[in-house]
Parts: sequence; C-alpha cells; structure tokens
Amino acid sequence: MPSDSPADNSASSQPRRDTFGLTGWRRALARFAMWTGGIALAGLVSILIVIGVALAVAYPNLPDVSDLSDYRPKLPLRIYSADNVLIGEFGEERRNLTPIDQIPKVMKDAVLAIEDSRFYSHGGVDYRGLMRAGLANLGRAKSQGASTITMQVARNVYLSSEKTFTRKLYEVLLTFKLEHQLTKDQILEIYMNQIFLGNRAYGFAAAAEAYFGKPMKDLTIAEAAMLAGLPKAPSAYNPITNPSRARARQQYIIDRMLENGFITTGEAEAARAQELKIRVGTDNTKAHAEYIAETVRQLVYSQYGDDAYTRGLNVYTTVNAVEQEAAYKALRKGIMDYERRQIYRGPEEFIDLPDNQKEADEAIDDALAEHPDNGDVMAAVVLEATPKRILAVRQNSERVEITGEGLRPAQSGLSDKAPPKIKLRKGAVIRVVRTPKGAWEITQIPEVEGAFVAIDPRDGGIHALVGGFDFNKNKFNHVTQAWRQPGSGFKPFIYSAALEKGFTPTTVVNDAPLFFDAGVTGGQPWEPKNYDGKFEGPMPLHTALAKSKNMVSIRVLQAVGAQNAQDWITRFGFDAEKHPPYLTMALGAGSVTPMQMATGYAVFANGGYRVNPWLITKITDQRGKTLVESQPPLPNESVRAIDARNAFIMERLLQEVARSGTAARAQAMLKRPDLYGKTGTTNDSIDTWFNGFQPNLVAIVWMGYDTPRSLGDRETGGGLSLPVWINFMETALKGVPVMEPKAPEGVVNIGGEWYYDEYSRGGGVSNVGGTSMEAGPGSPVVPAVAGTAGAPAPRSPEDKSLLNSDGLPPGRPPASPTEERKSILDLFRN
Repeated sequence: MPSDSPADNSASSQPRRDTFGLTGWRRALARFAMWTGGIALAGLVSILIVIGVALAVAYPNLPDVSDLSDYRPKLPLRIYSADNVLIGEFGEERRNLTPIDQIPKVMKDAVLAIEDSRFYSHGGVDYRGLMRAGLANLGRAKSQGASTITMQVARNVYLSSEKTFTRKLYEVLLTFKLEHQLTKDQILEIYMNQIFLGNRAYGFAAAAEAYFGKPMKDLTIAEAAMLAGLPKAPSAYNPITNPSRARARQQYIIDRMLENGFITTGEAEAARAQELKIRVGTDNTKAHAEYIAETVRQLVYSQYGDDAYTRGLNVYTTVNAVEQEAAYKALRKGIMDYERRQIYRGPEEFIDLPDNQKEADEAIDDALAEHPDNGDVMAAVVLEATPKRILAVRQNSERVEITGEGLRPAQSGLSDKAPPKIKLRKGAVIRVVRTPKGAWEITQIPEVEGAFVAIDPRDGGIHALVGGFDFNKNKFNHVTQAWRQPGSGFKPFIYSAALEKGFTPTTVVNDAPLFFDAGVTGGQPWEPKNYDGKFEGPMPLHTALAKSKNMVSIRVLQAVGAQNAQDWITRFGFDAEKHPPYLTMALGAGSVTPMQMATGYAVFANGGYRVNPWLITKITDQRGKTLVESQPPLPNESVRAIDARNAFIMERLLQEVARSGTAARAQAMLKRPDLYGKTGTTNDSIDTWFNGFQPNLVAIVWMGYDTPRSLGDRETGGGLSLPVWINFMETALKGVPVMEPKAPEGVVNIGGEWYYDEYSRGGGVSNVGGTSMEAGPGSPVVPAVAGTAGAPAPRSPEDKSLLNSDGLPPGRPPASPTEERKSILDLFRN
C-alpha cells in the first residue's frame, strides 16, 4: 500500500504511544521514576552494605554482656544493729538489689504500663512502637521516644546519653545482643535495680524507702505509679520538689495501667484518690546512730578501701536499736533541759521580709534552707512578736504560735530593753520545739555537748553510743575522743585499791580538814574542801563513798600510796601517764574518755574481768556470704583484772551510792535494787558525770563544753547527768529481771557488811586519820609547777579541790586529729 494513502495520513495525525500505551509526559515521568528508583535501590544497597560493614566491624567489638547474667551493680555499704535495723548507709548510689521474683507485681505493672507495655512480646526493638511514635511526632515540637526497656538497659549500663547516630546504632546492636543472651526477666530485673530515680536512689526498692519510707513489697498502686513516673525525668517528676508535676504523671500512669488491663476500674479510682505521704529527707535509717555508723565506716574503709562503698558490704554490729534510740533521746532531752536554764542568746539571723507575699515566702524559704531543722529542734521565722505572743512560720508554710510558758526561755528577747542582737522581732530566725503537751516552745541550739555509751559488761559489746548532741553539728565523737576529767566518778577505783591494802567497808576514816603548805606542794598552799563545805568527822568507808567525801578520798589515797594506786588503775584500762601519782588523783584530776569509764566500771559489774569494747560482729557481701565474723572471748581467768571479792564488795559500795547517796534518785525512780553507780562533778562544774550499771549493762553519761568552762554553780553530776542515765535505763531495763550478784568464795557477811574472810575477825585497817593529816612519804600532793599545779583549788560543787594534774586549766581540750583517729582505731581494733 502506498505510503501516502489516506489511512497512513490518518494514523500519523494521532499522538505517538510507546509499547506501554503512555503519552509522552507520562513516559518521561516513568523514566524519572525508574531512574530515581534505581538510585534509591542503589542507595538502599549502599546503606545495607554500610550497615553490614558496621555490623561486621561493630558487633564483635560490643561489650560482653554475659556478666549481666550475674548482675552486680554498685551497692552501698550498709550498717545494721544486732536486731537487723539499718543504722547507717554509705555510698554514691543508694540501691537495694532485689531479685525479679521479689519485686511485687504492682511495681512491675506500673513500670511496664508507662515504659514498655509490649516488653514480653517484642524482640528488643518495638517496631510497632516506633511507628506509633513516628506518627505521634508529626507536627509535634517535642518528639516522643520509643525506647524499650531493653534499649534503656543497654544505654544505662554500657553507653553514654549523647544523641548521635553511632551511639544509637550501638544501642540497637546491644539491644539485640542482650535479648539473645538474657531472658526477659533478667533484663527487667536489671532495669528495676539499675535505673536512677532521684534522691540518691537507684532502683525501685531504694526509691520506695527514699520517698515513702517503706519496703517495696508494701507499695500501693498509687505509690507504685508515682515511682514509675520517675525514670523519664527524676528531677522533673520528683514528688518532694515537684509534687504537682509528679501527681499529674502518676494519674496518667494509673490510666495506662487500666488501659493495659493491669488494674480494674475500681482499683484505678481508689488509686487516683489515695493521698500519699511523701517522706521528706534522704536518711532512710531507722535509728539515730550516726556516730556509730561513722566509726564503723572508718573501720571498714581501713580494711577494704574505696571498694567498701560499692561492694554491697553489710556490716552487723552489737548495737541494740531500741537502746540506741533511747540513748539518743535521753541525751538530747538532758541537754535541752539544761539549755532551758541558760540565758537566751538571741535569734540565729535576721532577714528582711518584703511586703510582697510571694517575695516574702521566697525569703523565708531561703532562710529556713540555710538553717535546717536539728532533729526536734526546728527552725522558724518570726512574723509577729509581742511580750505575750510570737507568731512564726516553718517549712511548708506551717504557722507556729507561742504563748504562755512557751515564751519563758526567751523572755529577755521580748523585753523592750533587749539589745538588738537578741531582740525578737519580725524576720528573726528562731528555734522552736514541741512540748510533751503538744504546745510550742521557743528554744535555741545548745552550745553544751554530751556523750553516752552503754556496753554489755559480760563481753564488751557496745549496745548504744551517742557521741554528741548532733552529728551534723559536731562530728567529734566525745565517747571515744574527748579526754575529760572524771571527778568523783574516779573515786571507786581508788577505793578498790584500798580494799587490797586491808581497808574494809567499815574502816573509819576522818572527814576532817586538810591543809598542805607551800613546802609540801612545791607551790602555793592547798586546802581542799568537800562539796557542801562541811566536815562530818570520822565515818565508815561505805558512808564516805555514798556522800562523795573528798577529805576521806585523799586520806585513803595517802594510805594506799599514790604510786600503788596509779599501778592499780591500769587494771581497769586507764592510762597511767594520764593519771600522775599525786593526791589530786583521788578527786579525779586525771584524764579519761567516757569509753574508758565504761570499760572500768564493767570490771565491777562482771565480777572483776577486763573486757574490751567491740562493735562489729559480722561482715557479709551482697549475697549474704560471710566475709568476716568475730566473737570476743567470754570473761575468763586470763583476763581477770581484780579479785572477784574486790569486785563484789565494790558493787555493794556502789549500790549504797544508788540507794542512799548522791545517786539515790536512781533507785527511787527505777524502783529496783540492782542498780550501782557514782556521780562525778569536776572543779567549777566543768564536767559532770554519772557512771552506773546493772549487772547486764554499764552506761556512762558525760556533759560539758568542748572548750572547757563552767556549766554553772548548781550543776552537778547528780542533777545533770544522772537524769539522762535514768531515762535510758527506763527503756533498757524494761522486762529485765532483777539480778544481784552472788557472794564469791572468800567473803563473809557480818552485821550486814561484807568483808574479806581474812579481815572478818578484826584484821585489816580499822581507822585512818586524826583531826589533821599531812602528806605521807611517796604520796606527792600535786605536781610542783609554780603558779599552776600548786595554786589553791577554787571552790565548786562536789569536787571543789580538783586540780588539773597536767598543768592545764580544769578540763582537758579535745584531742588532736591524729590522736582522734588513733583512739578510734585502737579502741575497736578487735
């Protein structure tokens, strides 16, 4: 057919089509699509090649995760009492390692609901969650995360938090590796124990204690939901610092738990309505034992170094938690009772309170943050002050109104003529306490210090130890580190020496004046006095000790010989060099620590044996394996310090002190016969003591100022320290049966008094001293240091003749830091 036929002309006039029947523009589009598809395919292949290379290079270099099958995180050093009460915790990370089968279901459900509800069904990376997060992030200013719990474990254990492609790649690779080598329960267990939840708490068990003060097993749905909201941002959702944001997230988590079927509608409603009691503060210990905890920390650190704070060591002590808390409260009460009798020193600070309420509230918050509460001695800012009423505000805007008797301790600060520095006015930062009747009373942080220690005389185990009024205020441990003069509390050891020289409880000693001229003293004349300034003439030894007669004690020491007495006291654990052999030793002019006094009195309490104080019974690792276990030997003849007869008769003498002598208040208040002890007050009432025991427990109380000065003319051991001892013993002896020692062989009772058998028929020393007495050979009066040791002794309660035999002002200053460390380690080296 010719090419110019009509048919050909007709066909050439139509648009040309390719084999696919596409028009030209469509054909171009298809070619572009094929071209870009090829590029995309090539790019995908390239990406796959890169990923493959990355996998080939990176995967073999990933950390070995097999050690997580035996998960051992950083665990703090924990210190427990003998009855398993936590009394101390040290470590950067507060954590309670809890196996997955011990984590309550409610806590796991709350975490899964908000963090990874499909945890048990995905393979580590939740692709469905990724898609959901991607769709949710379209048009959002803030992205929504899609990390699974396994991915979070990989990141928290092995990786940094930087947001880079490389870190994300490693995170995904580690996630697959973790899922391959560990079970789901193992991964969840690591997460629940590892995650940081604020307030120094790592893991949900530690968080339960930190925020609610309870074990994780006791958490409610509402509490578990509150804790489950913390991993996202511990600071932002902290229920202590951001309660409103924390509650909002808690409510959302409760909704998620309901959506996932973890709780019922009724449970959800109850959880939303529950009012939570958040624990304020970071200390999760159950007893005030800061000084003991610090002592143990030093001992454990000396053994294990820095590992002590990360190995999860558990240290068990001899401490009785009930007695420890009783000691803490008794000592603080005794110190605060003394403080009420002191002159008001004025507010701690004055702040300006703006008229703008918001600005005023901020100023108050800042002031109270700088003056934190000291236990039950709480800080407040005065809003209004008149002679009859003070209105103040505490933390959390709590209003405090002080009237009537509550104003008495600060009357001088309410006077119109009060100096500016003590004047109570608007903006004054003051201290307040609750009275036993629930009213408020103004007070002040005490300057005086105290010490308390109680040990078991049968083995030396420390049951309670309080080294000062407040550990955070003063970390100096007065029980083991403060060298102070013991005053009349030292007399029993001189009397004990006398029993070995033929004295008996009925030996008559003359309570008559003594005078030593300069020729005898080597300095100024010395004329010692009794507490009451009276002399009662001849009296039996037991009466003299009960009345704490200074003249009798000096005559007894003269008869015994100062050098003999110095040798004798070392049997009780005292340092000879701190008790020079002068007559002033009879009045307690040497230097002792409260712990030494406890050790010394324990010899009388246990029948004559020397026991060493000890504190640590066992150390275990995080899994409970015992690493160290100690048990001191029970008293036996190898550690006998004095004859059993001597200890028995000294007990009878000390029992009379507690029945009818300077400590008669003890038996009057506690109403039991098995109490023994001796008061002590040094020159000018610089140190006050009570040293006492029941056969199962020795307790020592000391009070004084760190920089020695008088406590007041009327302050004595019987009035200041004895009440602390009584308050403690009311708790410690509750339910303890009366126990009086049996007479050992070699003693005999005649007319109600006990004697060594060899002195029962008129032997021994029957009478000492006439109307006057001079220093005998070998018994120096005082050191011959002109102007100091030989100076006349000033008059003061109970021990008016006390001189400092070291040539220092009455009362010994605290030991140096080197001596302090040495004294601690030497004391507890067992």
